[in-house]
Amino acid sequence: MDLQTAKLNVLQKIMGVNKPSLLDKINKLLDKELIVGYTVNGEPLTKDSYNKRLKIAESQLLSGDYISQEELEAESENW
Repeated sequence: MDLQTAKLNVLQKIMGVNKPSLLDKINKLLDKELIVGYTVNGEPLTKDSYNKRLKIAESQLLSGDYISQEELEAESENW
């Protein structure tokens, strides 16, 4: 079965679901598994991995673990 056929089969099954709790489970699974972006190295990011990286970045900012634009420009002059 090709990808397009598989998608249509899944879509037909979802359209037949009448149980809200099952739709909620499907939605949560898709939220967890779907790729929402990519790292600068081209690695795929799921919503969960993106949010984890965001929390790390926020804590780095709060702890002062970053360099300013001016510091980066000064550093890049030595490249």
